[in-house]
Amino acid sequence: MDDEGDDMVLSGRTGAPRRAGGGRARAARVAAALAGAVLALAACSAPEAVAPAPETVTVSPTIDPAKAAAPAPVVPPTWPLTGLPGEPAARPALAVKIENTAVARPQSGLEQADVVWETIVEFDVSRLIAVFHSQVPGEVGPIRSVRPMDPPVTAPLRGLLAYSGGQEGILDLVAASGVQTLSHDAGVEGMYRIRGRSAPHNVYGSPETFWRLADAGHQAAPTEQFEFARSLDRAAAVVGGTPVGTLAFRLSAASSPSWSWDGTSWLRSEGSTPSVSASGVRLAATNVVAITADHPATGFGAQGGAAVPTYTLVGSGDAVVASGGKIVQARWQKDADDQPMRLFLPDGSPATLAPGNTWVELVPAGSGSLAVG
Repeated sequence: MDDEGDDMVLSGRTGAPRRAGGGRARAARVAAALAGAVLALAACSAPEAVAPAPETVTVSPTIDPAKAAAPAPVVPPTWPLTGLPGEPAARPALAVKIENTAVARPQSGLEQADVVWETIVEFDVSRLIAVFHSQVPGEVGPIRSVRPMDPPVTAPLRGLLAYSGGQEGILDLVAASGVQTLSHDAGVEGMYRIRGRSAPHNVYGSPETFWRLADAGHQAAPTEQFEFARSLDRAAAVVGGTPVGTLAFRLSAASSPSWSWDGTSWLRSEGSTPSVSASGVRLAATNVVAITADHPATGFGAQGGAAVPTYTLVGSGDAVVASGGKIVQARWQKDADDQPMRLFLPDGSPATLAPGNTWVELVPAGSGSLAVG
């Protein structure tokens, strides 16, 4: 029997086999097979159902007002030349040349200066540059003449400089420094001679009048010169300094000022004689700063041919800062005549001063000295 046996049936009449529509049956099977294949192929190629992406819901965070960022702290204003709290007055710094010989003492107004610079001029004489801003003395003096070291001290203040007079070449240096000059020899208002003292130790002046004379280019308050800590306990010398009781300077053969700590401030003496103002107030300082700098002679001459010296104040050098009964070694740096002097600790951080007034002792390098005790 071949593969067509499935199509054979028995004849009821003869019993012999016969074919019953074999071609049509085979065609039907083929068609059914093809239909199944087509369905299977369709099933295989049908796209796979993809589940829908979950819906994204954005929820804004709720900020608790009680946990909001704290506002930036408000830093209270301070006076630029003392670091003391207060709203600085809208007036320029006023520098005044003050005599410091024995016949000039006691001087007027020094107890109200923000900063006093002590310099050595010809004949080993001490002369002061008193800078006023936060306080207004009724009178200052005796007022004396300018010297070559005055411009690098006063130019950074960009204010007023009052003096009695000076040599022509030195006057040119002062005029070129950018300060507004107020000269007795030029007949400035507010400067006069008093009775009871002989010339040239009797020229005095009115700071209130000097400030009133400030021109349009010299109205602004000074910027901070030295850097101040916010409080005494944060000052550089107090934080990392060595306790001392006295500061004994030798600035020249004729000038040996000293300072003693009384638990509150540094008290000044001329040698062993306490320094007082004309009002009877003991001269004192919150900070005493020693600046060691070269002290060369200039081409200007004084009486008898004596050379007029100056200080080399552009550059850097050794310094000592005294605050709160302690001292700390430092370095000074000044980049140009019209730039303020900066003080740095050995690690390069600022040597901050305590809030209050400051006396700066300019120590001639090689001949001057400071001894502490």
